[in-house]
Amino acid sequence: IRHLFRHPVTVQYPEQRLNTSRRIRGNELIWSQEKCTGCGTCAKTCPLGAIEIITSTNLIENKYAVEQYQVDTGYCIQCGLCVEACPYEALHMGYAYERAKYRRGELVQTKEMMLESPDRQVSGYFYPELAEKLPKQTLLLEKITEKK
Repeated sequence: IRHLFRHPVTVQYPEQRLNTSRRIRGNELIWSQEKCTGCGTCAKTCPLGAIEIITSTNLIENKYAVEQYQVDTGYCIQCGLCVEACPYEALHMGYAYERAKYRRGELVQTKEMMLESPDRQVSGYFYPELAEKLPKQTLLLEKITEKK
């Protein structure tokens, strides 16, 4: 009988959404074109080979130019090794976790799709200094205690 008087522990998803953890590993990668040098460390570190980089040499500036950068999220297991391996902090995990697609080809993220934007925030995963600036996680228990 005591269960009749308890507050619900669930929310009406997708209308109501809770903030996720500051250090979540979502299933999207956010890529910084300015910081990326095209060294390929992230692609070499990926255990499943989900990252593909094609670079060309820029003889004027004497560095690589990234022509193609894509991640097949169908193969990606969100282990975060690519983020940890990047020496230039050009790759971050994102918050998005709703990436269901109807066709396998739609799971490939190109560099244009991976650029940081206001609706694509970086996660604090592997970067604790970023985690302090992110919104606090919403816990269902906090919502229950606020109602009392």
